Amino acid sequence: MFSLVQLRVFATAARVRSFTAAAAELHMAQPSVSEFVRRLEDEYGTRLFVRGGRRLMLTEAGEALLPVALKVTSSADEADRALRAITSLAGGTVSFGLLRNAKYYRLETLLARFHERYPSVRLRIIGINSVEVANSVATGELEAGLVVLPIDTDGLTVTPLTRDEVLYTTADPARAAEPPTIEDLAGRELVLYDAHYGWRDPTRRQLLERASLAGVHLDPVVEVEQVESALTLVAAGIGDTFVSRAVAESGACPPGLHFVPFADPLHDTVALVQREGAVLSPATAEIVRLALAMLQG
Repeated sequence: MFSLVQLRVFATAARVRSFTAAAAELHMAQPSVSEFVRRLEDEYGTRLFVRGGRRLMLTEAGEALLPVALKVTSSADEADRALRAITSLAGGTVSFGLLRNAKYYRLETLLARFHERYPSVRLRIIGINSVEVANSVATGELEAGLVVLPIDTDGLTVTPLTRDEVLYTTADPARAAEPPTIEDLAGRELVLYDAHYGWRDPTRRQLLERASLAGVHLDPVVEVEQVESALTLVAAGIGDTFVSRAVAESGACPPGLHFVPFADPLHDTVALVQREGAVLSPATAEIVRLALAMLQG
């Protein structure tokens, strides 16, 4: 019979695709990680990983075990948090996700504020696209997180917190003279960010839905990962983009850019997500409280 530790080691190694990286994350020696996995494999007479390459690959047996291992370890973590929920903020770890552009909402400031108040609590803050934050909360890798809507909400409780208008962004003042329609957008050269997630990105997803309803296509000429890179290219005249008002008013944009709302106003809705029925640890509940105060203050 497998143990909880074996399942946790296996699930971590499967996620990071490396025994060495898993050992570092779990604060274990690498040989111990390998031994836990080997004993699990020996117990059932099957290999869980294909070894030998630069990254571990799951076998068919490993693929079958992974969702079960994630469910068991997530439930164990949930039980641990439920029991610790009556304790004070004297230790433990906050596992929390932030939307990628968190700095433009001053959310990185809350980390310093939290640490100043609760120096004994370890912070594990993941800053990635909202799509991945939602997935990580749903699987139990993160306790909770802040995302931009819309995202897939299966297994999640979603609490909208605040809205931020999305603005069309261009270096050409003539194109910013009037609020653009979705048809206007389809006829212009676009520089878009969040290339990895593409049209799954929440803001881009909203525009894609509008384009589909209007029967037009949005085809970027350049896609980059960071909003800052997109803005630099827009300032150079490569094409146009769109950003939230928080980004536009941050003072971090290159000079010479013009911002205008869309003819049909578009908004990013920032929301808190957590697993349905989850009990947040006191530390995570406190960082949620601070984030809410910062967003709505």
